[in-house]
Amino acid sequence: MIFELDNVELSFSGNALLYGVYVKAEKGKITGILGPNGGGKTSLLKVFFGSKGCNNKLVRIDGKGTLKPLYSKKKVQLLAQTDFLPTNIKLKKLFNFYRVSWDEFASKFESFSDYKNYTVKKLSGGEKRILSIWLILKSESEFIMLDEPFTHLAPIYKEIIKNEICIEKDHKAILLTDHLYKDLIEICDEVYLLKDGCTKTIKGYEELKEAGYIRNF
Repeated sequence: MIFELDNVELSFSGNALLYGVYVKAEKGKITGILGPNGGGKTSLLKVFFGSKGCNNKLVRIDGKGTLKPLYSKKKVQLLAQTDFLPTNIKLKKLFNFYRVSWDEFASKFESFSDYKNYTVKKLSGGEKRILSIWLILKSESEFIMLDEPFTHLAPIYKEIIKNEICIEKDHKAILLTDHLYKDLIEICDEVYLLKDGCTKTIKGYEELKEAGYIRNF
């Protein structure tokens, strides 16, 4: 399954933030969007998902245009940077709702093993973020978008999440953003650099250097 976003134009107060943007995500691949903070990555994901309006866009699924926002489709999920978890629900109920295995999660993150009957509000901010990433990543989705999933994660947790993303790509289209290039280059099959409102495909560190995104590697 292939999801494409094309001809994106987005302006704020008459100033263009995005224009002529193209992004493709497909099952079996991890696609990354790299760019500086404030460069429009979050807005781009929201436009793709359909939760943010714009001046112009074209969304295609397997080559066919669709006018329905992707958020209306049950098997498309967006992990935003803001917390979305209801605070008074127990973790075991939350995992049942998403049809995600608690036992698998607890085996990867042993510090959560005694939390099954905790409510979300008892978790720290970092714990909520790990939980959110896992639920979206392991959900019964065909296309998931992850907005800076590695930010503020401890290195050991980051490596677990990166490994699971690589596992899930076999049956999902995965699109993720970050402003730190090493994590994206390491796991992504395709990388777009979002710079000055436009996207450009990047093949490796040398092209990032040529584009002025990094100085040394």
